[in-house]
Amino acid sequence: MLNLSGKVALVTGCGSSAPGWGNGKAIATLLARQGAHVVGVDREADAAAETQRVITEEGFSCSIETADVTDGQGVAKLIDQVADRMGKIDILVNNVGRSEPGGPAEMDEATWDSQMEINLKTAYLTCHNVLPIMKEQGAGAIVNIASVAGLRYVGKPQVAYAAAKAGMIQFSKTTAVLYAPHGVRLNCVVPGLMETPLLVGLADRYAGGDYEGFVAKRHKQVPMGHMGDAWDVAHATLFLVSDEARYITGSEIVVDGGFTAATR
Repeated sequence: MLNLSGKVALVTGCGSSAPGWGNGKAIATLLARQGAHVVGVDREADAAAETQRVITEEGFSCSIETADVTDGQGVAKLIDQVADRMGKIDILVNNVGRSEPGGPAEMDEATWDSQMEINLKTAYLTCHNVLPIMKEQGAGAIVNIASVAGLRYVGKPQVAYAAAKAGMIQFSKTTAVLYAPHGVRLNCVVPGLMETPLLVGLADRYAGGDYEGFVAKRHKQVPMGHMGDAWDVAHATLFLVSDEARYITGSEIVVDGGFTAATR
C-alpha cells in the first residue's frame, strides 16, 4: 500500500528553518521512503540541503532546487527544468506558507499583498505550470497544504492568512473539477495546531515571545489534549497522492485533533 515507486514528486517548502521536523521536510522524507524521487524546493539552500541529506542518508532518492515560488518567471523556469530532467511530474505538494498578524484595519497593504502571494499565489503559480504537464500525461496528484484558519477563526488575528488559506481550499476544489476529466486530482490537507519549528516565530508574533505559554495554550485548545506534528500532515499527504486515493478529488483531510469540530 501507498507505494510511490517510479513517481516524481515536487515538494515546495521542503526545508525546515530550524532543527526538527517541519511539514515540508517530513512530507519530502515520507514520500521518498515510499519510493518516490523527491524534487525538494526551498528558497533557503541550506534548509533544502538538510532535507536532502536526511533522505539520501536513509538510502532514498532526492534532488533539490533553490527557488522563490512567489516569482512567476522563476517558477516557470524551475518546473520546465524539472520536467525536462525527470521526464514527468507525477506529484506536486504546495507547502509554502507564513502567517502575519493583523485585522483589515491594522494590516498595511504591503503585508496583505505579501500574505496573498506566499499563501495563495504560490499554489496558483506551481499549478499554472504543472497542470499542463499532468494533463498531457493523463495523470497527476496535487496536494495543497491549507490550514484550519481557512475554515474557522482560530483565536489569532490573522485575517490575510485566513483569507488566503480559505482561497486555497476553494482554488483546489474548482481546479479539481476542471481537471478531473484529465486524470488529475487536487486535494487539500488542512492542518490544525501543529508543533513544528515554526512555533518559535508564531510565539514571537502572537504571544510576545512567551513560547512556553503559547505552546501550553495551543495544547489546551485541542480536544485530544495536544498539538499534532509534521508527521501527521505528512501521512495525510501521502494518502492523498497515492493510488489508494484514486477516487478522491476536490476534497480535504482535516488533521486537527478535533479542533474545528469543537466550540471551545
